[in-house]
Amino acid sequence: MEGITDEAYRIALMKTFPEWDQFFTDFLRVPTVGKITEKMIVEHYGERILAREDWRQKNSFQILTTPRAQTQAVVEILESLKMDHLDLNLGCPSKKVNSHLGGAYLLSNHDDLRKVLRTIRTNFTGHFTVKMRIGYRNDSNFSDSLRLIQDEGVEAITLHARTRDQLYKGVADWSYIKKAVEEVKIPLIGNGDVWIAEDIEKLFHDTKCHSVMFGRSALKTPWLAKIYKDYVEDGGHIDDTYLLYQRKQYLELYFEALMKEYREIGWAENLILKRFKSFSRNLYDDYENFEAIRGSFLRSESLTEYLDHLYALKG
Repeated sequence: MEGITDEAYRIALMKTFPEWDQFFTDFLRVPTVGKITEKMIVEHYGERILAREDWRQKNSFQILTTPRAQTQAVVEILESLKMDHLDLNLGCPSKKVNSHLGGAYLLSNHDDLRKVLRTIRTNFTGHFTVKMRIGYRNDSNFSDSLRLIQDEGVEAITLHARTRDQLYKGVADWSYIKKAVEEVKIPLIGNGDVWIAEDIEKLFHDTKCHSVMFGRSALKTPWLAKIYKDYVEDGGHIDDTYLLYQRKQYLELYFEALMKEYREIGWAENLILKRFKSFSRNLYDDYENFEAIRGSFLRSESLTEYLDHLYALKG
């Protein structure tokens, strides 16, 4: 996710919540002009992650590109680095991104989309996946988009069950995920309004999707993969009281792991505090007086004050 899943963030979560199967970089905007360098690619992915085979297998490089951008140059570097997994973002609803003919816009122009897909597949031998929405303005070419993506050599599709114009409004329509599972022969990964363990189980049951991707829900509950795997092991039982107890324990682990990694790369405390505040949007929603609690974190004037509020929550 843009501005969030940098190397430090992904390392912190791999160490603290190893139950996650796969992480994605925030998307690299492939530039139209300027020199593309290996250093730029490695910095985006993470030099420490690149150096460890076990971490490489759990991290995917995500790009956002357009027909005019220097896609081939970027992909050739990824190929030379023997990158395991490349993911193309066809879901970004940003007005600015779409106005430059990238992100979800490409679902409305199959000639441009085909060009981008072929450029990547021709120059990249690793695992190639796509994240998409059900359409741009509407779902009129949904099935055609699925077939085109599959036919151009993409090996798995993640589907967010809204159009671009819906942004994140309303409720994701999982019937499109079910339809996509039935129409393509490659793995289909479901995404959209999956917040708790029961949602994950229902999405699997209702759509028969191959796996599930998390975005906003992973920011709200960074240990959600652990909750779900525990839920499965316990035969579908979950204790709401225990979930709140977990949140009190794991929030401390989460922020301490992040703080360690941010300090490792030399971030000043004011920058760490700013990032922590940006993570505070949904982390406290499960508390009865969540608005007051969130407000206290957002008003913190120092990292020490922020952490004091955190430790007080644990009780």
